Amino acid sequence: MLLAADAIVPDWPVPPGVRAVCTTRLGGVSVAPFDSFNLGDHVHDEPLAVAANRDRLAAFTAPARPVFLKQVHGTQVAHLSAATPDGIQADGCVVSGRGLAATIMVADCLPVLFAHASGTAVAAAHAGWRGLAAGVIQATAQALRAEAGEGEVMAWLGPCIGPKSFEVGAEVCEAFVSADPDAVAHFWPNGKGKFLADLPALARRALRAAGISDVHGNDGGQAWCTVTDASRFFSHRRDTAVLGGTGRMAACIWLG
Repeated sequence: MLLAADAIVPDWPVPPGVRAVCTTRLGGVSVAPFDSFNLGDHVHDEPLAVAANRDRLAAFTAPARPVFLKQVHGTQVAHLSAATPDGIQADGCVVSGRGLAATIMVADCLPVLFAHASGTAVAAAHAGWRGLAAGVIQATAQALRAEAGEGEVMAWLGPCIGPKSFEVGAEVCEAFVSADPDAVAHFWPNGKGKFLADLPALARRALRAAGISDVHGNDGGQAWCTVTDASRFFSHRRDTAVLGGTGRMAACIWLG
């Protein structure tokens, strides 16, 4: 089964009964380049290995079932129920009640977990730059408040591509700065029309815009960077061109 030593267990002051975990690449059965705890069933890993890894995650979150989304870098938010199958198209999800774990898969994009102060609902969002610029964080926060009512919400940011590794084109910078001119502070010219971008800082701006100031986890430091820590994290940008593929990690939040 998945061991806590192989995963990141968020350290944040959530209400009693809220549980969360973010997997790493450690603790599974997949072979290279998906070694070893790949949870993505769309990356051409051996299906039996993916199923075994997902079973290990489900044992860790039990009795809550992780619900895996089909993520498309959009802003659709799914309200999960016992009847919700894996593969529903969404980039955010909300859970109220026990038995289900809101689950986001990543391999450079930023997973964002949300907990409502009432302890009655939780949510998760997939925040790559496209979804972040489009408003997936705001949409997920709005859906969570619609489910649980008005009240304080806290957030936790998981590992993602770090600001020293995230080179983007001018169009990415423009996507953010056109909507929020002050976002320019999180882009640095890197030559030939390219920029380095701070994805966690941009997410924190979006969280503030959504009325969420109680934010924990990834602060943009090197220890959170998926690209630079190949022993612990999968990275699409680092691995796919060289190895032909990479696995996916998952961030889950549920009511236990």
